[in-house]
Amino acid sequence: MNQRRKLVLMVFVCIGSVAIAFASPTSPEVPVKGMVTMIDLGASECIPCKLMAPILDKLKKTYDGRAAIVFIDVWEDQSQAKKYGLRAIPTQIFFDESGKEVFRNIGFMSEEAIVAQLKKMGVN
Repeated sequence: MNQRRKLVLMVFVCIGSVAIAFASPTSPEVPVKGMVTMIDLGASECIPCKLMAPILDKLKKTYDGRAAIVFIDVWEDQSQAKKYGLRAIPTQIFFDESGKEVFRNIGFMSEEAIVAQLKKMGVN
C-alpha cells in the first residue's frame, strides 16, 4: 500500500475512534410502556442526587412490577437533559401508563413525596 493510502486509512480510523468515544451511552427507554414511570434525572456526583440514590434503590424494590423507577445520569448522557428540557438536577418526572407527563419536581424529592405522588397516580 502506498504512503498516501496508509495516511488516508489512518485518518479514517482516528475519526471513527473519536466518534465512538463521544457517542452518548444508551439510556433506558422511558417512560416504560403500560406502566406508571418515575424518572430521576441527575448525576452520580451531584450531592442531592447522591442523597436520593438509596431512596430510589428502595423504591425500585418496593414498586417492582407496579411502577418503573428509573435513574438517568445526564452528565453521562446529555441528550436526555435536552430531551426533557432539564433546567436543574435532580429533576423527577412522573408519567402515567400512556406515557403522558403528569408531574415534575425540580430538586431533592423525599421518599414520602414520591410515594404520595405514586399513590395519586393509582400505584399502591
